[in-house]
Amino acid sequence: MAVRKAGVLLDAGARLVVVADHASDILTGLCTERGAQLIRAKYAKEYIAEAVLAIAATNDEKVNRQVYSDCQELGILCNVVDDPPLCDFFVPAVVRRGDLQIAIGTDGYCPAYAGHLREKLEAIFTEQHGLFLAELEWARKQIIEAIEDPADRKVLLGELVDDESFDYFTANGSDAWRKKTQACIESHQTKD
Repeated sequence: MAVRKAGVLLDAGARLVVVADHASDILTGLCTERGAQLIRAKYAKEYIAEAVLAIAATNDEKVNRQVYSDCQELGILCNVVDDPPLCDFFVPAVVRRGDLQIAIGTDGYCPAYAGHLREKLEAIFTEQHGLFLAELEWARKQIIEAIEDPADRKVLLGELVDDESFDYFTANGSDAWRKKTQACIESHQTKD
């Protein structure tokens, strides 16, 4: 569990400090590879004094409760793994496809179900969806520049984000999709 949580935080760009009396080879390797600081020691309050948030993922309920108590005292957000009442926040399961992120949360009730749903969504949402999002960003900038009326912008963007547009993109590629999009923008300009 600690390895998974550490990976999520590192993926989000966090500066991570791991305090572990006994760190697995996997956790040690992750810290080494990803530039996280690993402190091999028993938990002590001093290790979280400058933290923004803390995740208690030990196998010792007493230590987890102490981390939570210390966090409450220090005003630090805390997540005690598998103990929802001792959580100020929950870490969602996330599907990432480029800049596209889909988060699934269960409010701490059953993280395993969120993981199950994430696996299902990973099969549905492909890397193409992430690439399509980048094209939509380009299109949105073009539309803002070319179309003055916010209502017209919304209608045009609505057309571009639909399944038909995505299917055209995946079948024909970026260049063809951009040409079609540019023609669509121009046709909306002539309506004004």
